[in-house]
Amino acid sequence: MLAVSSTNGFTILSTTSTTQRHPSTSIPSIQNNRAPSIITLNASRNKDKIASRTKWAEGRGYSTTITTPSKEVGKTYNLDKEKNQLTVTPIKSLDGTVTLPGSKSLSNRCLLLAALSDGTTNVENLLESDDIRYMLEALDTLQVPVTRHDATSVSVTGQNGPINSPTPDTTVELFLGNAGTAMRPLAAALCMGNGNFVLDGVPRMRERPIADLIDGLVQLGADVSCVSETGCPPVTINANGLNGGTCEISGKMSSQFLSSLLMASPAVDGDVTITIKDELISAPYVSLTIGLMKKFGVNVDIQGDMEGTPSFVIKGSERYVSPNSILVEGDASSASYFLAGAAITGGTVTVRGCGSDSVQGDVAFANVMEQMGATVTWAPESITITRDPSVKLKGVDVDCGKIPDAAMTLAVAALFAEGPTTIRNVYSWRLKETERMKAIVAECTKLGATVEEFEDYCIIHPPEGNIVKDNVVIETYDDHRMAMTFSLAACGGVNVIIDDPGCTAKTFPTYFEMLGSIAS
Repeated sequence: MLAVSSTNGFTILSTTSTTQRHPSTSIPSIQNNRAPSIITLNASRNKDKIASRTKWAEGRGYSTTITTPSKEVGKTYNLDKEKNQLTVTPIKSLDGTVTLPGSKSLSNRCLLLAALSDGTTNVENLLESDDIRYMLEALDTLQVPVTRHDATSVSVTGQNGPINSPTPDTTVELFLGNAGTAMRPLAAALCMGNGNFVLDGVPRMRERPIADLIDGLVQLGADVSCVSETGCPPVTINANGLNGGTCEISGKMSSQFLSSLLMASPAVDGDVTITIKDELISAPYVSLTIGLMKKFGVNVDIQGDMEGTPSFVIKGSERYVSPNSILVEGDASSASYFLAGAAITGGTVTVRGCGSDSVQGDVAFANVMEQMGATVTWAPESITITRDPSVKLKGVDVDCGKIPDAAMTLAVAALFAEGPTTIRNVYSWRLKETERMKAIVAECTKLGATVEEFEDYCIIHPPEGNIVKDNVVIETYDDHRMAMTFSLAACGGVNVIIDDPGCTAKTFPTYFEMLGSIAS
């Protein structure tokens, strides 16, 4: 069980795993107590998208061949352009210090709150990735003034209230790719102003539920809809301002729905009360949102227990005011790959950019590694992890409802542990960039594990002797976290072939360079 206390104002506690369903999401039949048949999922082979991704990366100085800064340090991983595959060669050990890129969740939240604020906000250490690019392009289309200083620094001139359409007589169309951290918050924020909007994305975005957010907005009086048959985007908005009100929403599917409503609420006239009617998953992300809102001058009154069915009140008098400058914390989800790699190999790695003072729940992943047998040292803005070679990793049974992204990394660490590992309360995997439960089961099985799949959890039995199969082609399903997570299989002393490695551009374009720089 996971029990973590931190200094950031909230506590992460284990809870009983619950079954979570969404009426518009079809879940494949699940057979308990045995390894399921592998369901093949098709990765994106769209040449136009790959070409666009390559052009964007090269324009920012990234090479199409993934290399380390020096041939004398670390490893170099070369991309097979014809096959669009990258071979991660055997990793004996990970040792060194990694400075993390900015947090995806914080980056897009900062951009939106800056756009709604009174004043100009300098945003530093902004994550340079696909998801943030979509948010910046949306702000450009909405004619919110954004000045780019460099790849990770921008200044946003706020609207001192809601964002209105720059073209009142026509519909503004926003394409947001597969960026949930742009789609959900913008869908809520644009309902608070005036204008007609359509928010859309890639085919997978049209499979990602948003109906719970739409339901809450409609309760507040918004004229907004999604596809009724699926409960997914495109989202159509006919905004005419809102005057506050109350709404009840489900918190079972994603905390982003609540965070989106919270961030948009100060842009309305009148008090807003939002109540969770069932349960709230990924509560640390909500705490992150509320903490960031406070930095922009807005206070949220929390009524009830965050572990139960809390209510959140935002007074009509609350308004965003620019903090002038804000620094985006390093991405804790990205830290998990380097922390797990050190735990698997027995190396020593320090990640800089998040630590004991972090506002991100995913720092709790370090405690899971400690539970498996690693040694963890905390500092306010860094985490150091190693493992005594005489101590073997052991399987764990963990409620990961509050760290679903980092929980993916646990699935690969489980391949190198003694005994099975149970990853609980991760139904939200099924609603992410791909159907992550099926994807993780399929790829772990390829590597030699036996995996039992259930509706909201899985049990991973490692390969015999913790020996993973060599030269396995890892399907990434156009999911950045699949590519990064399964690269760690190379820590078993084997070659791992990552299909479509460029998908890491969604959140971490330089991941393989950084991995190679500390690998031996």
